[in-house]
Amino acid sequence: MSRTPLIAGNWKMYKTRREAEEFVRALLPKISGASADVGICAPFTALATLVEETRGSGVAVYAQNMHEEPEGAFTGEISARMLTDLDVTGVVLGHSERRELFCETDKHLALKVSAALEAGLQPILCVGETEAEREAGDTQRKLRHQVQEGLRDVDDARLAEVVIAYEPIWAIGTGTVATPEQAQEAIAFVRALVGDRAPEQAEQVRILYGGSCKPDNAGELVGLPDVDGALVGGASLEVDSFAAIVVAA
Repeated sequence: MSRTPLIAGNWKMYKTRREAEEFVRALLPKISGASADVGICAPFTALATLVEETRGSGVAVYAQNMHEEPEGAFTGEISARMLTDLDVTGVVLGHSERRELFCETDKHLALKVSAALEAGLQPILCVGETEAEREAGDTQRKLRHQVQEGLRDVDDARLAEVVIAYEPIWAIGTGTVATPEQAQEAIAFVRALVGDRAPEQAEQVRILYGGSCKPDNAGELVGLPDVDGALVGGASLEVDSFAAIVVAA
């Protein structure tokens, strides 16, 4: 089955509203006619600006996190209904930085994934192993736990509505990238985990690679049989490098 690649740029804690506006206005002409789907995962403060600037362009806007409850006494948090009110497309959940720095657990991520789907948002669920886990031969154990727990409350018929991003933690922001063989092996394993529940959904679900993806390696990575795009970090902050990755896909 043909799956349309998704190139999603994760801006992390970068760019003001003005910078986001300038970025998109410079980006759109460079990716006109691209065959891949394109998304920008932006800080909360830039979401409304991006939604307006990208309207009608085909570029999707994603938040970088959300709370699982629709509202409540959760100071500093944003709910799914607040994101849908802004007309964003989806939300990144479980990025390794959120897991490590903000103690996000698989239990809470399962609730967030379910809440996002119920609100009409497309979740991008991030999974991946540390360098120590890979060296100890625990990559598959880690991925199995994260994927099974993260998708626990998702109905089998809706599994393909979740985008999964495999991000080897040892490759994020380090300049080190997984070899094509490592990326394909891990992502094929993630697809097989989805297939254990629903084979037809496994053929449809999009699984991205994330971890030091750049213009010079994007084409090779996205060309792998089971890789359906990329979650791009640092290279998504510059118009030319992000556009080059989109074109390569």
